[in-house]
Amino acid sequence: MITLQAIGVEYSAKPLFSGVSAVINPSDRIALVGKNGAGKSTLLKIIAGLQTATTGQVAASDGTTIGYLPQQMKISDETSIIEEVRKVFASQLALEQESERLSLELASREDYDSEEYHKLIDRLTLVNERIEMEKSSNMEAEIERTLIGLGFNREDFPRPTAELSGGWRMRIELAKLLLRRPDVLLLDEPTNHLDIESIQWLEQFLVAKAKAVVVVSHDRAFIDKVTNRTIEISCGRIYDYKTNYSHFVELRRERIEQQRRAYENQQKEIADITDFIERFRYKATKAVQVQSRIKQLEKIVPIEIDEVDNSHLNLKFPPAPRSGDYPVIIEDVGKAYGNHQVFDKANFRIKRGEKVAFVGRNGEGKSTLVKCIMGEIPFTGDLTIGHNVKIGYFAQNQAQLLDQDITVFDTIDRVAVGDIRTKIRDILGAFMFGGEASDKMVKVLSGGEKTRLAMIRLLLEPVNLLILDEPTNHLDMKTKDVLKEAIKAFDGTVIVVSHDREFLDGLVEKVYEFGGGRVIENIGGIYDFLNRKRMSNLNELEYRSASVDEVKPAIDEEKQQRKLSYAEQKEHEKLLKRALKAIKDAELLVEKLDEEKAELEQKLSEGQSDASLLDRYAQVQKQSEEAMLAWEEAQMEYENLNS
Repeated sequence: MITLQAIGVEYSAKPLFSGVSAVINPSDRIALVGKNGAGKSTLLKIIAGLQTATTGQVAASDGTTIGYLPQQMKISDETSIIEEVRKVFASQLALEQESERLSLELASREDYDSEEYHKLIDRLTLVNERIEMEKSSNMEAEIERTLIGLGFNREDFPRPTAELSGGWRMRIELAKLLLRRPDVLLLDEPTNHLDIESIQWLEQFLVAKAKAVVVVSHDRAFIDKVTNRTIEISCGRIYDYKTNYSHFVELRRERIEQQRRAYENQQKEIADITDFIERFRYKATKAVQVQSRIKQLEKIVPIEIDEVDNSHLNLKFPPAPRSGDYPVIIEDVGKAYGNHQVFDKANFRIKRGEKVAFVGRNGEGKSTLVKCIMGEIPFTGDLTIGHNVKIGYFAQNQAQLLDQDITVFDTIDRVAVGDIRTKIRDILGAFMFGGEASDKMVKVLSGGEKTRLAMIRLLLEPVNLLILDEPTNHLDMKTKDVLKEAIKAFDGTVIVVSHDREFLDGLVEKVYEFGGGRVIENIGGIYDFLNRKRMSNLNELEYRSASVDEVKPAIDEEKQQRKLSYAEQKEHEKLLKRALKAIKDAELLVEKLDEEKAELEQKLSEGQSDASLLDRYAQVQKQSEEAMLAWEEAQMEYENLNS
């Protein structure tokens, strides 16, 4: 479907990567991985046609549609949320014209068994399906399901998009992208702007409904769930694995060990040849052998070991000055925007040295409470910052607040004071900005590099209360692990706002759950919290299927005006049971179809492509979409009953 042929990119005559060749097939779900700055986002832009490679070319099959979601974008429009998303279906005329053209072309051909003929049939089928979807009355339902799946409420639909933050605006663009159903989806860090519930919905959508997907993400659980192929960019080359990320990590470890052994053998060979040349260079009787060894040495291609850097990320927070026993005391704190009460009557204390997590859906008040603690917004109740508390604050948009038109060195030089000014190069080197990298302009850095640079600024002053709001966004997996270890070693107090279960595991000892206008304290680590909630992972925090016996909605007693009669209760329980059964039946069917689809994809990837196999694959794909639609409808029905 899409072929990359010897793609290479250079910046200022320095290669980013070269000789990249790969094929993206119709059923591929690819995780594009590599350290920050390796060129992942650049490669996505080249595939999307937004950037030109220095060498090589990208070729796509006729009619292939590509949808691209970047990490950041500047969006300006003056419509409501629902009107903006409806723009997706404005292309119906173009689709109808394409359908007519394809039908005429098929009618004029007689090569019924050729690959090109089958491709035309597949394209015509896809175009007609899209036309039917746009014509059907389900168009509005599809829009509604997608928006709700990405975290919007129905009450939000008429809101002007100009009122939304950048993160919510990105969700609208993602919704439009998913509704277009392109042949290839290119997603650059799609989970950065999503809450836990929306991440789970997106996983289900990509598995059941998407065609080819190439995703850059540092969320391990997400890419393991969604992808079946891993392409790594390392040392300017790519390595292609037909497996998910977790298995890739094991295979990669074996590959690097093999490289290390080959490198050591080569170094021994080079040393032996060099020793021979030096010993016999001036002996006339050995002149022929010496010249032969010199030529042999010149022909040796040096073996590189992937990810070997002269610099090493060594993140260590300065010793924390001693603060009072309780750095943060919150008593009956609430925050409302107009008539909307975000949360109310929050009561808790954070002890010196504690490391706690704020978790919950977007919009439930996690970042809002952080801003209350920072004194950035007014609130009700009493919020006390303890004696001698010095706060280090990392906001969600910290990396975007950097001056884009100065260098990495100048960014730190402008905030450094005292003896630190003499050690700036050493500090930057420890954060993998050594050598020429310290002279890069901030605007050319990747998202992860900018986040890392913003983290350096946070380290320049000794603090005893770290408040980190989604600190792992844009960080590669290795850097996330280093940051986690540094926070664990920090001897001060830490508040972390995050939806990353793996990052929080073993890091925090208390979890504050935000939801339904309340803040609930949970003693213990993240898995203690999950076990008490009877959930297998944090993705199910707000979106789980429970048995009727487990369904205990948190109803505010002040709002409960009357009790249901016994008959009403029985009827309600019956409807709940029916909805739960529909959910479980749909889940089982989706799982069964996914297994069959994986088997068919394996056969197709092995070159088996007879008509009956292709027909069955198309049937399974359609049945899978229908089963996923039934699951979504059952889930919505269950939620409506539960509310």
